[in-house]
Amino acid sequence: MATQPQTDSRDDATPASDVAEAATVQAVAAPESRGRVATLAARIFTRADGRAPVWLEAIVVLWLLWLYDRINDLAPLRRIAALHNAASVLALERSLNISPELALDRWVASHATLGLVLSYYYVAAHFFVTFGLLAYLWWRKPRAYRPLRTQLVIINLIGFVVFWLFPVAPPRMLALDGFRDIIAITGAVGDFHTGALATTADQYAAMPSLHIAWASWCAVVVWSVFKSRIARGLALCYPFVTAFVVLATGNHFLLDVFAGAVVAAAAVTIEFAAARWIPTYRRRRYGFADIRTRPALVASRSASAGGGPGHPQTPS
Repeated sequence: MATQPQTDSRDDATPASDVAEAATVQAVAAPESRGRVATLAARIFTRADGRAPVWLEAIVVLWLLWLYDRINDLAPLRRIAALHNAASVLALERSLNISPELALDRWVASHATLGLVLSYYYVAAHFFVTFGLLAYLWWRKPRAYRPLRTQLVIINLIGFVVFWLFPVAPPRMLALDGFRDIIAITGAVGDFHTGALATTADQYAAMPSLHIAWASWCAVVVWSVFKSRIARGLALCYPFVTAFVVLATGNHFLLDVFAGAVVAAAAVTIEFAAARWIPTYRRRRYGFADIRTRPALVASRSASAGGGPGHPQTPS
């Protein structure tokens, strides 16, 4: 009887060595692919000098302006609600005996020169101090710029949400309660309360006060970046001076000021929480600025991992 030729099962089986070799290749390829993705992301989102690319920052600014403009487009529909909410805020403050706005507004209205100075402070400092610090961070402190800029973006986003859900008119619009518009009566250049500029600003965005939120952010920036006692002292004073100005010019209630400070604190907390709990953001926060600005460190790491230049292989 003819015997069937026996097939060696080893011919159909994958040798253990091949399996181990394939696993090793995959293990090596995975970090390399992740490294290529990180490098590509660094090239897109970080300049060769480690700074954030201008085009990306411009997109963020334009996006925020677009959101603000969309909310402002609905101003006619929000007017009645905003005036009602403003009256409610004022009534609440008076019930708590914390309503200094009217007394300050009347006092400044009787001092024309002081009113003009405060008006220019209100119009100019809000932008020049904030964007000046942003420019300084971008140019001199690129690693600190990213998280601090993110905090400012979060501040604005929180503010936009509140503007949309709870529009509040500023005290200067409550003429029946005795308030006067200091910026309008002083005729300060850049007055966006009357004339053509009035349509470009959201007139019903008193709560929260972004003047206070931005000023608080500026104080955090200066305290974090500068070690000078004078600089830090000015940083601590800046939000309080801004609070006095926005109250005395009839642009915000005291509760708006408190809300602005809370928004700034919430934005800083959210950004720190994201850095702690979201790995992707954590890598962007701490990693991208170094990938292209510390080539020696990158070269040494790649050499130690793969035996590149500067890390000679030992002969086998």
